[in-house]
Amino acid sequence: MRAPDSPFMRILREPLFQFLLLGGALFGLYLMVGEAEPDTRDRVTVDTVELERLSDQFRRTWMRPPTEQEMAGLAEDFVKEEILYREALALGLDQNDLVIRRRMRQKMEFLSSDLVDQQAPSDQTLAEYLDANPELFRLPSRLSFHQIYINPDLHGDTLLPYTESLLKALNKTQAGTDAGPLLSDPTLLPEKMENAAAVRVDSVFGNDFAEQLETLPLGHWSGPVQSTYGLHLVRVGERAESVLPALEQIRPAVLREWSNEQRQAANEGFYQALRERYVVEIAQPETLTVPSPETQ
Repeated sequence: MRAPDSPFMRILREPLFQFLLLGGALFGLYLMVGEAEPDTRDRVTVDTVELERLSDQFRRTWMRPPTEQEMAGLAEDFVKEEILYREALALGLDQNDLVIRRRMRQKMEFLSSDLVDQQAPSDQTLAEYLDANPELFRLPSRLSFHQIYINPDLHGDTLLPYTESLLKALNKTQAGTDAGPLLSDPTLLPEKMENAAAVRVDSVFGNDFAEQLETLPLGHWSGPVQSTYGLHLVRVGERAESVLPALEQIRPAVLREWSNEQRQAANEGFYQALRERYVVEIAQPETLTVPSPETQ
């Protein structure tokens, strides 16, 4: 059996005692700071560069420059923030805080990116990047078509015979796209789609619908084509194949992707250089204690 705690240990575990202890420490710190000589205190300097930064930040927020009174308030608020920040660091309040850790990691990655003197790439460099990563810039195939919806619930066992007879009648009379709204069963599906990418078509009619249209002839009613909702007779008007644009057509997009890749490489190189300065020890999975479902 565990020995009962002594009265002293029980007092140490009391939240009130811990609160008083922390308060006393802060009060003692206040006395130490208050009694320090002016020339031994930490110095907080708000120089002209910082004032300009504060003024620019205010201007971007409020779309006007700050007044003298507002500028004085901004400077005093900066001093307050700096003092409380330093004291929080001195007390270790930044430790074991996930939000602070992630924010500081992000700032270090920004710093590593800024340290890289990234020269503007030549067109040859961008062209080589485009050739190596065509999937990032290829334009998807696009379709323009009209459709006639045939609802399986309305036709039952006559669904296929009805669909085939309707298709024959359309092609025999060389019916145009204006026949679609007259012959379609009631539906909320669009009667037509123009210059639509395959992913857009599938989002409306269901998976693989666009793929079924790829082999249909242009300018004729064809089908039936199966969708999530039933059957369709489709007249494809235009089909634009997937194409990789020339560099001059998409240079900003290629430059953006190239720059992102360079920045990521710089961050990784910076991290690997820092990692070499550390001894990293990671526990093996078998050494970890995983609670059983009964103990959770």
